[in-house]
Amino acid sequence: MVSEQEAARRSIDAMWEADAASRMLGMTVLSVAPGRAVVSMVVRDDMVNGWDLCHGGLIASLADSAFAVACNSRGHVTVASGFDITFLEPARLADRLVATAHETAVRGRSGLYDVTVARAGDGVVVAEFRGRSRSIGRTNPALEQGA
Repeated sequence: MVSEQEAARRSIDAMWEADAASRMLGMTVLSVAPGRAVVSMVVRDDMVNGWDLCHGGLIASLADSAFAVACNSRGHVTVASGFDITFLEPARLADRLVATAHETAVRGRSGLYDVTVARAGDGVVVAEFRGRSRSIGRTNPALEQGA
């Protein structure tokens, strides 16, 4: 039998390998544990808007990816049922953003996760995100196959 940490790593490795959107945005999973995740992304020149600030949708994408890693870390295929995000500070070209997600509640197949997006280096919080998840009732295939 695998540990919870090993199950989290296997689940996320399988999910992340197929996540073309997160890879295209240059995201990296820095850590994963049951109900927790840290994901980073560097703001590139194709990510800034007309005001030379990181597009809010891309900050939301980073938070959403960290949320996805955290809520899928328990080995069940889980999807978002919704989220809210509040932008607190701008992010700029070349900023390295770090999204730290943690599970706040799970009841049955529904979960609640908070994600803080901060600039690496100075730690200034750029955004706060709250995601709602729903397990679709399947075990991650990476765990079924004993990968």
